[in-house]
Amino acid sequence: MAKRPATAKKTLSAANLKALGDARLADLLMEMAGEDAGWKRRLRMELAAEVGAADLALEIDKRLNTLAGSRTRVSSRKRPELLADLATVRRIIVDRLAAMDARLGLDRLVAWFDLYPGLAARVKDPKGELALLFDGSATELAATASLAGAEVAAPILIEALNTRLSEWGSWIGRGAAGLSRPLAQALLLGITQGRPRPTGRLALVVRKLADRAGDLDAWVSSLPEEDRGKPEIGAEIARRLAEAGRAGEARAALEASRPRPVEASRWGRREPEPPPPPPENWLTAEIAVLEAEGDAKGASDARWMLFERTLAEAPLRAEIAKLADFEDVVALDRAFAHAAAYPDATAGLRFLMTWPALREAGEMVVVRAGDLRGSADEVPLWASRLEGRHPAAALVLLRARAVALTRLALSRGGEEIEHLVQQAAALAAQTGDDGQDGFLLALEEAARPVRRGWR
Repeated sequence: MAKRPATAKKTLSAANLKALGDARLADLLMEMAGEDAGWKRRLRMELAAEVGAADLALEIDKRLNTLAGSRTRVSSRKRPELLADLATVRRIIVDRLAAMDARLGLDRLVAWFDLYPGLAARVKDPKGELALLFDGSATELAATASLAGAEVAAPILIEALNTRLSEWGSWIGRGAAGLSRPLAQALLLGITQGRPRPTGRLALVVRKLADRAGDLDAWVSSLPEEDRGKPEIGAEIARRLAEAGRAGEARAALEASRPRPVEASRWGRREPEPPPPPPENWLTAEIAVLEAEGDAKGASDARWMLFERTLAEAPLRAEIAKLADFEDVVALDRAFAHAAAYPDATAGLRFLMTWPALREAGEMVVVRAGDLRGSADEVPLWASRLEGRHPAAALVLLRARAVALTRLALSRGGEEIEHLVQQAAALAAQTGDDGQDGFLLALEEAARPVRRGWR
């Protein structure tokens, strides 16, 4: 067997450290503890954890009380040390104490979160690192509370919300997706039952919890009545109701939020203006409602209308998936033709390239060369993808890109434009295109008044 290289033995790893032996490791840890107060506290907590959950909780309490009772201002230089200390205490609570006793762990974790207001008042933190540490710990709060169970955790978290809604609403809202469903349901019941309709930050918490608990009625009730008539919000209500199989309520919510004509003004306008077009999510919700109502034809028509208006892929793919063989081919031909003739030529090309429909994209580029925006970031990529089978289209895109960069002065010292000109020249020679001189004249015209010549 080959001898283990000496360098491998010197690598800092758990296996190599074990080889030092218990006595030597203990000596090293004692030496570190004598020089670093943070390590000393950590080792005490680890030793307490070996005794039991109650002893570890006592050691954690000592540190939490010290942090809570301190009034010393923390400078920018000292802030990283404090953040590391807080992270270590949180990790001990979550990884060690909660694993042994979930209730004790949750109590200490809540106390850890309650440190935030006092710390925020005395820590110099222009980058917001302290807030990020606490916000980023919301998932661990959710996991620890779920481990403790709904009967234990719900009263604790409800009390925290009632005590300081601003901070706790944010933390519970951020962690809501990680709560167990029974705990989310218990929290939702505790903050809504027998109380007025929630508003402000509490309404946001209710919506997060309702999402996790699967309580659609609670989610809807948290929305102000005046907001439910807004197309964006009414559409979301209708979509959720439709997906829950509540077609009648979904239709009512959708119609209540349908865009209305703008009323006539007494300042000279005699007739009301037509209603603005519905937003995309309203049209998407209409499709869901039609499907919930069993109107397959209406849903199909709505999907086509949404696609033709926005070139959104999702409704088209949903429509194609529902069609039989050969019918889907006809539908795709219709969609590609619509994209090729779309008023915004660059948007139409983007759809065809993304689908992908490279043949149709190549044909469109040649036909609508004058309508395309060479400044679009994707143009070089599109040209490279079309170059193999559709070189004429690639040439159009390269030239459009060069002219656009010249006109907008977006090149880096002209290097990118020079490269594009060289590519265009090679492609023109390959395809027998005779428009290179005209292209160079167009570049000179675009370069004015800086007068860059490219011949």
